[in-house]
Amino acid sequence: MKNPTVYPALFEETFNASPIGSYLLSPTPEATILAVNDAFLKASSRRREDLVGVSLFEAFPSNKDDPHDTGEATLRASLARVVETGKPDPLPAQRYPIRVVAPDGSVTYEERFWGAISTPIFAADGQITYILHTTVDVTAEVRSAAALQDSEKRYRALTSATEDVIYRMNPDWTEMQQMHGRGFLKDVARPQYSWLHDFIPVEEQERVKAAVREAIESKTMFVLEHRVRRVDGSYGWTLSRAVPMFDSTGAVYEWVGAASDITERKQAEQKLRDADRRKDEFLAMLAHELRNPLAPIGAAAELLQASPVDEARVRQTSAIIDRQVRHMGQLVDDLLDVSRVTRGLVALEQMPLDLRHILIDAVEQVTPLIRDRRHHLEWHVSAGSMMVMGDKKRLVQVVANLLNNAAKYTQPGGRLELRADIERARVLVSVTDNGIGMTPDVVASAFELFSQAQRTPDRSSGGLGIGLALVKSLVELHHGTVTCESPGIGKGSRFTVCLPRLCAQDAADKFQVTGASDGQDSKSLQIMVVDDNVDAAAALAMLLEEWGHEVAVEHHPQEALERARAAAPQVCLLDIGLPDMDGYELAKRLRAEPHTASSALVAITGYGQESDRESALAAGFNHHLIKPIDLKKLRRVLAEISVQ
Repeated sequence: MKNPTVYPALFEETFNASPIGSYLLSPTPEATILAVNDAFLKASSRRREDLVGVSLFEAFPSNKDDPHDTGEATLRASLARVVETGKPDPLPAQRYPIRVVAPDGSVTYEERFWGAISTPIFAADGQITYILHTTVDVTAEVRSAAALQDSEKRYRALTSATEDVIYRMNPDWTEMQQMHGRGFLKDVARPQYSWLHDFIPVEEQERVKAAVREAIESKTMFVLEHRVRRVDGSYGWTLSRAVPMFDSTGAVYEWVGAASDITERKQAEQKLRDADRRKDEFLAMLAHELRNPLAPIGAAAELLQASPVDEARVRQTSAIIDRQVRHMGQLVDDLLDVSRVTRGLVALEQMPLDLRHILIDAVEQVTPLIRDRRHHLEWHVSAGSMMVMGDKKRLVQVVANLLNNAAKYTQPGGRLELRADIERARVLVSVTDNGIGMTPDVVASAFELFSQAQRTPDRSSGGLGIGLALVKSLVELHHGTVTCESPGIGKGSRFTVCLPRLCAQDAADKFQVTGASDGQDSKSLQIMVVDDNVDAAAALAMLLEEWGHEVAVEHHPQEALERARAAAPQVCLLDIGLPDMDGYELAKRLRAEPHTASSALVAITGYGQESDRESALAAGFNHHLIKPIDLKKLRRVLAEISVQ
């Protein structure tokens, strides 16, 4: 290049008017600034008089406190290459922070990025006289690229963390390409799919097509919950969302979407709907069952009010009222029973039992219904020990409920089978019938509360839907399981109860332990009953006196403490829900009193969870009884106390 002094005015005008920041440097190690144009002054926020005649590295020093500030070293190396080779040396975007002096004199460094090229300018003798250094501030572009890179990283991290399928669709939704995730895709090896036929069930395709057409025509977001084929080939549910991507002309060039597996949510929603439906059916049936006895009771009441009424008519109407009242009582008992069991308020009387005796008692209970419906019942009981640990009353209730259920859902003259088999450490009791059978959905929900099979028009079949739920809860309390199966409608059903079996030695050991506390008689004890329910306290006191005990009754905790100090009782039966001071606190204070420190404390409460029993023991109680009190258990407890 010719020496610019030949055309000084033209060079200076062109140099200063250039929109690209430039300055002339001496080809020396200190790189003195000889001239600088307006574009660079504007970009660097400097004045010409502060730069001209000053070393480039003095005018723009590096930040010694910033280990990443390598701009000066890079620039020095570039200028050295220009001097050595005599050729232009381009530099890609470089981080070169600019020193900034604040009005208060403090110094900071503003992070900037520059793209540059250093070009040698030769004299007539071929020597380099100047280096033209041209710079472009690319800070915005570098930051934009970094932000884009960060955004891409976040997108990759997000898609890697999600279980959703991320996909692309062509503008008319005829082809699908997976971008991330297996999700519902059944063949991830193929990049493209005929998505509508590959993934959407036939019965859903028209609805999905209509939603897609609407999104394409309106160029708006596609959102739809629909059935979809999952990886394992089964059909589930997905929530699909897709947004249109527009080109510069406003045309949609593709759709980007995500599909979330919502199968579990849909199943939970369906279960809630089914439970709500069963609840409504149960309430309707309960109302029907409770109203039915009212009609004959009402009619009988009118007959008794009529005059004259002979003795035979009185006996007949009284018998009607008695039967209907017992029927209503049984319904109420069933409701209360299932409520107590499902809430964990039932305490079992565990003892070794011969299952054969359980079966005999259960069959005896159901025999009237079996005879009434003319069923034929077959027995098959295996030889060998069939000892189990459990509550006799409750196990009889389990087997009787299953037999009763089989009898109700089997047409008159049907066949029932009761089997008891031994399978190593288990005893299996099964009830089989050749009745109306069950569909798979009924089998799946048979043990759920309020679940009922289809009722017959004459209402001879069906019930309140609580019997099998009660069976399941009671069996599980005995650490067993219960299952049901049916080949289908009209092909009968089988229910099987599995219980842990006691070996002969275990049964003998447990019998010795439990049998020691089964006595019904005890020595006379001095007992204090504390209950704010006056009637309940009076009734319990009369019963205890009938058993031969001396009983004192108090209704307030403070008065109970005063009586205990005056005449120390041997046994204190304490209600937990007392006014001003609960039974736990009263027990602690009685334990702290010298006269009652060794008294036997028995909690009487409606709270029967394991945590409630633990709270009672922690408060100093010796025993924990649940309301309504099991009188046999109370009598055994008193018998144990009397011999201590």
